[in-house]
Amino acid sequence: MAATADTDALWLRRFHPAPEARARLLCLAHAGGSASYFFPVSRSLAPRVEVLAAQYPGRQDRRHEPCLETIAEMADQLADVVEPWTDKPLTLFGHSMGASVAFELALRLQERGTVVNGLFASGRRAPSAFRDERNHQLDDAGLIAEIKRLNGTEAQLLDDDEILRMVLPSIRSDYKAAETYRPSPGPKLRTPVRALIGDSDPKVTADEARMWADHTESDFDLEIFPGGHFYLNAAVPTVTERVSRHIEQSVTILDR
Repeated sequence: MAATADTDALWLRRFHPAPEARARLLCLAHAGGSASYFFPVSRSLAPRVEVLAAQYPGRQDRRHEPCLETIAEMADQLADVVEPWTDKPLTLFGHSMGASVAFELALRLQERGTVVNGLFASGRRAPSAFRDERNHQLDDAGLIAEIKRLNGTEAQLLDDDEILRMVLPSIRSDYKAAETYRPSPGPKLRTPVRALIGDSDPKVTADEARMWADHTESDFDLEIFPGGHFYLNAAVPTVTERVSRHIEQSVTILDR
């Protein structure tokens, strides 16, 4: 199904439109996360890079839509929406669950003839690094405890009963998508993969992150930052600089 202007508006946020930019970055958030998580990244990179941020169904202005419960569904729907934006070099940045979505999206775009410029997999083990996690099956109290253990943006919001009722369904659906995700056999990516993790992240070890190298025929590297699962909250300037440098170098190579 081809994307329309309406589906673009639902799925993609452009906080700082930069039509003159030579390249784009698409950011995909963690379980329970939203496009607004990447507002600081967009502000930092504009106007050199035009930043798009995916807004999944079931949260914020899409809170009345049913949530998607598989990574495949998210990637399938995003592929139709994102494909028209690949007229300029496109790099993907996914944090936690968003890294899995970004990987599957990159595979779908590759099948359609577009090799993305790079995949930044943040705070997420490689698709082949399986863990039998079932947090999505916990009762509300158990799921809230898990979120607070990770000390994410949502953890501080869950003490408000009204907000809790609003966001918990999307968090549970996203956890289900992330925890039940299994990669399908198929070709490897032909794009560089950069894994970024926190040194005390309980959700991914360095060895699990290094396994991303098995999913690409191109370059791979791993960078480890101080912090836990949401190391990115404190590391936005450094990570943004890494992403910007990668985009500038890759676009320069394309221009040769």
